[in-house]
Amino acid sequence: MSHAFFDGQAGGGKPAVLLVNLGTPDAPTASAVRRYLAEFLHDYRVVDLTRWLWCAILHFVILPLRSPRVAKNYARVWGEGGSPLLTLSQGLVDAVQQQLPEARVRLAMRYGKPSVPDVLRQLAADGLDRVLVVPLYPQYSASTSGSVFDAVAKTFSRWRRVPSLRFVADYHLDPGWLDAIADSIRRDRAEHGSGELLLFSFHGLPERFARAGDPYPDQCRAGAQAIAERLGLSADAWRVTFQSRFGREPWLQPYTDATLVELATSGMRRVDVVCPGFAVDCIETIDEIGHENAELFVANGGETLHYIPCLNASAGHANMMAALVRRHLDGWSA
Repeated sequence: MSHAFFDGQAGGGKPAVLLVNLGTPDAPTASAVRRYLAEFLHDYRVVDLTRWLWCAILHFVILPLRSPRVAKNYARVWGEGGSPLLTLSQGLVDAVQQQLPEARVRLAMRYGKPSVPDVLRQLAADGLDRVLVVPLYPQYSASTSGSVFDAVAKTFSRWRRVPSLRFVADYHLDPGWLDAIADSIRRDRAEHGSGELLLFSFHGLPERFARAGDPYPDQCRAGAQAIAERLGLSADAWRVTFQSRFGREPWLQPYTDATLVELATSGMRRVDVVCPGFAVDCIETIDEIGHENAELFVANGGETLHYIPCLNASAGHANMMAALVRRHLDGWSA
C-alpha cells in the first residue's frame, strides 16, 4: 500500500530522529505477554529455525507455558506509568528532545507499541524528508540493531517515496557513552561502596550467531574493557558475563547466573553488577539481575549482589545521545 508523502516543510524542515528500543507488553498479564512474545519470537533475526517447525513449537509449547511465568515477572517490575522500559525510554527521548530543538525526536519500539511503522507514519503526516534511526543498543547484533533496520526498511518498502535515511549501527566505543557509564559507576560506588568484583553483564546470544560473524560479543568485551580502563580497574577486579539465555543450544559464555554461583561458593561476599548493554532498566535488569540473580547469589553463600542501574533518562545519557545525534545530523541538508 502506498503512503502519501509530504514535502517536509509542514514539519518545519526538521529532520526526524527515531530512538528505537526493544519493546514491552501492554500489561503484565498472560494474554498481553503472549501477544508480545509472539511478535518478538516470530522475528527470524531472533530465532532463525525453519518456520514450520518453530511456529509449531512457539504456539503450542513455548507461549502457553512461558507467558504466565513471564507475566508474573513483569508484574513485579510494573509501575504506575506501566512498563519501566517504556516509561524510562520515553523519559530519555523527552530529555534528548529538550537538547535538540532543531530535530523531532520520537520513541519507537521494535515489538509492541509505539511501533516503528506507526511512528514513521505519524512523522510523515507532518512532513518527512530525513530520518536518523538510532537503535538504543550500544552494541550491534543482527538480532537487535539489524532487526530495527529490517523494520524501518519494511515500512519504507510500502511507501511511494521514501525519505533520506541515516542509521546508527552501534556506539559501543563512543567516548560520551563510555564516560557516562564510568561516571554512573563512580557515583554509585561513592554512595554505596564497592564490591569485591564488578560484573559487566550483557544480554546473551547463541554462540552460532557469533560464529556466523555477528560482532556483538567482541563489542561487549571492547566496551567493558574501555569502561574498566576509565575506572582504573585491575584485570582481576572485573569480568564480562552474559545473561538471559533460553533454549538448549550453547549461548555466549560465561553465563551470568553460573558465574554468580561460582563466586558465591568460592567465598566472595559482595559482587556489583552493571548492565551496559541496556539503555534503560527493564525486566532483564530489575527482575532478572536485581531479584532472581540476587537471590541465587545469596542462596549459594554470597551476602550482597549490588545492582548498578542503567543510564536511564539521566543527564549524562541525554547529553551523550544528543551529541551522538548531532554528529550524525551534521551537514545533512534537506
